Amino acid sequence: MLREGQIRIPAGCAISSIFSKDGKNICGDRIVKSMGVMHDRSNGLGAGYAGYGIYPQYKDYYAFHIFYDNTKAREECEQYLEKHFDIINLSKIPVKKTPAITDEPLIWRYFVSPLPTKLAESQLEEKEFVVRCSIKINTKIEGAYIFSSGKNMGVFKAVGYPEDVGEFYRLDEYEGYCWTAHGRYPTNTPGWWGGAHPFAMLDMSVVHNGEISSYDANRRYIEMFGYKCTLLTDTEVITYIIDYLTRREKLTMEETAQIIAAPFWSTIAAKPPEERARLEYLRDTFASLLITGPFSILVGFDGGLMALNDRLKLRSMVVGEKDDMVYIASEECAIRVIEPELDKIWSPRGGEAVVVRLNGGNR
Repeated sequence: MLREGQIRIPAGCAISSIFSKDGKNICGDRIVKSMGVMHDRSNGLGAGYAGYGIYPQYKDYYAFHIFYDNTKAREECEQYLEKHFDIINLSKIPVKKTPAITDEPLIWRYFVSPLPTKLAESQLEEKEFVVRCSIKINTKIEGAYIFSSGKNMGVFKAVGYPEDVGEFYRLDEYEGYCWTAHGRYPTNTPGWWGGAHPFAMLDMSVVHNGEISSYDANRRYIEMFGYKCTLLTDTEVITYIIDYLTRREKLTMEETAQIIAAPFWSTIAAKPPEERARLEYLRDTFASLLITGPFSILVGFDGGLMALNDRLKLRSMVVGEKDDMVYIASEECAIRVIEPELDKIWSPRGGEAVVVRLNGGNR
């Protein structure tokens, strides 16, 4: 008899999110509760959360969350950080030891700002400077991995089930206006701390259910722009694609969705002339960034959240609304357990982006 973790379940993985359009604080225990009812969509080989608005006292600084394999890696990484950043605060990330979470690395947190002299020498825009420093640490310093690097947000991930990871990181002690979450059922890659979701680049984070058949084509294209796909998962390449399109190409989330889940040519042909021309331009210009295969993703970003299915809707996704709150999850039960009385509940169409933002830019 095959046991849990020994059988491939292509529709596995769980995703969930909570978002307050008014920017109200939501305790992290709510997203953990949402994930708990989808326990069987994971197999204990990875889970994680991203919270936005959780560091108001350090909101102007980049929050680096870093895994270290050993003290040597930490010392080498901190030497690099001290040469390139003003370190405002550093500490271990508080955790609660639990038998369900084992073999944890050293987990540290740094609030930093680029040193003006180093930034000027680099001749880079500030965010690009931070990205390049993060990539250099992750690829050149053995045993060090920056897994979160945004402002006023943070990623918390580990090998384990979602409810155990939430307890381990003491998420009931954090509050933010947006939370996303993931429970892994890896099908092609091993379960390890760095490979758990969310994947993040600056303030943008991605959780993903599915597997993309276009991985090699997407990876080869995105690595031409300085990204390094080293983490053995297709979610990493999705993260870099969205960062490239939104930050470097200055496209909106809606336009980005029309590239990675581009409408079929027959659908584009039926659009009015102006819209048809715009969609043709996006599809032609960024053809190598079309993501194929079954997927549903949640993308957290500064002040907003996007949910997106593949064009054929081969992965489940449900959206619920109540007053200013928006809930998105793989299953309706994950929403009902934290908000039984909804004003509206619906399922997005394949390729239909659901984008929510803070009202009036409130944060």
